[in-house]
Amino acid sequence: MTDKTPPVVEQDYLYGLKVVDIGDLRVARGMSRRPVSACKHRPLVYDQKERRIWCKDCETDVEAFDAFMLIVENFDRAAKEIERRQAEVKEAVSHNIIRIAAKRMDELFRRKKMVPSCPHCGEGIFPEDVAKMGSINREWEEARRARKAKGNSE
Repeated sequence: MTDKTPPVVEQDYLYGLKVVDIGDLRVARGMSRRPVSACKHRPLVYDQKERRIWCKDCETDVEAFDAFMLIVENFDRAAKEIERRQAEVKEAVSHNIIRIAAKRMDELFRRKKMVPSCPHCGEGIFPEDVAKMGSINREWEEARRARKAKGNSE
């Protein structure tokens, strides 16, 4: 088993020891030969016993804040993707209702002995009546129907 910790360059200190003995543990004071850098690799490994996070690719220690930021950025990206997909689905559903209505009208007009009927007055609608159809503002029609429904409920 090889030790993956970077080698330590011992520093000459004016005061104090170069090596500190703490019971069975011997710690060398000094600076690492590897410069401290924030690794941008994704495969992080953590060890709960050592309370350490490191990169699986380059085996450098990763600061806890940097690891946290990688996780937060990943969740933020995923949340934005979910919002984008929800907007796409909502738009598709709004367009789909028009297609469903057109398909239903087409099915009703294809019948040989029957014609579709108006949902409001119940009269039949012939294909030649469709050519004379106009349009009305959607908001006005919704308001008119709401007033009519309110009048019927009272």
